[in-house]
Amino acid sequence: MSRVLIKGNEAIGEAAIRAGCRFFFGYPITPQSELPEYLSRELPKVGGVYLQAESEIGAIYMVYGAAATGARVMTSSSSPGISLKQEGISYIAAAELPCVIVNIMRGGPGLGSIQPSQSDYFQATRGGGHGGYRTIVLAPASVQEAVDLVALSFDLSEKHRIPVMLLGDGVLGQMMEAVEFKENNRAVGYFKPWIVGSKKEYKKKNCINTLYLESEKLEDHNMALQRKYEAIKVTETRAEVHQVKDADLVIAAYGITARVAKAAAELARADGLKVGVFRPITLWPFPEKELNKATKGARGVLTVEMSMGQMVEDVRLSINGRIPVEFYGRLGSTVPSEREIYSQIKRLAEELGVKAQ
Repeated sequence: MSRVLIKGNEAIGEAAIRAGCRFFFGYPITPQSELPEYLSRELPKVGGVYLQAESEIGAIYMVYGAAATGARVMTSSSSPGISLKQEGISYIAAAELPCVIVNIMRGGPGLGSIQPSQSDYFQATRGGGHGGYRTIVLAPASVQEAVDLVALSFDLSEKHRIPVMLLGDGVLGQMMEAVEFKENNRAVGYFKPWIVGSKKEYKKKNCINTLYLESEKLEDHNMALQRKYEAIKVTETRAEVHQVKDADLVIAAYGITARVAKAAAELARADGLKVGVFRPITLWPFPEKELNKATKGARGVLTVEMSMGQMVEDVRLSINGRIPVEFYGRLGSTVPSEREIYSQIKRLAEELGVKAQ
């Protein structure tokens, strides 16, 4: 299978086409604009529809409509654009419609910057909008993994009838790496028993609705959603571990930061400190069991993020006081270097009395 050198945003677009996506609705914003640009050129070649909406708000409700017909549909944006989509994402989650939402994060709050950040973790993993819903959140650490997770995103969204968010950052969207595109051979048929359609075609006329005027019915609906979310927590957690079996200290990081963390761990091991890396791939559901297994023999955890601390809350909740959890973060769209992270490892090792061997 041949490999091609391709930018992250464009690779995500190509992977979506190969996964059977035939509808894309979006609005340009840096640093994800190459993704809709790519799809505007390539989707029509396979009979798909690309439409630049008048706004992010318009785009997400077009996603709602296409998803209700059973189509594989995607939208993408970056941080403030995702904020504008939140009401619509809540509607889609309530209607139990499958779709894929790509967020290539930039600095914030507000307009922030066009450089990479990881400060949208709370927004992504806590639903982001109103009503207490959830979305599955996948966080790739390379362009190849982004390609692979696009196909998984569509599959999971349809399996669980839930929006799935692919959460990357400006580095992932803009960097170029060699990628293999697998032949997914995904069917693009739209016929599913729950979609909208005429009574003649589907034997019954489905009505997709998110309004419940009777409190008992709304409660029943919400309880059904919660049961689905609990089932997803059991079956859909994913994580990668690196040299954790003998680790005295474990770095917890996701996305592009985890790649830097691996380099820092290698620096530490070269100096005799046994350091491993735990990388959650699903940010929601957070891989709690996998984290506890990876840190079973460790004396401490260092969580590293391009924020002032968001994922660290899930790390602490998962560890539940068993061992210390420290945090190191960078703001202003600054990617921490391996030397910076290594200096924090040495600091934590000194605090915990971990000696080099």
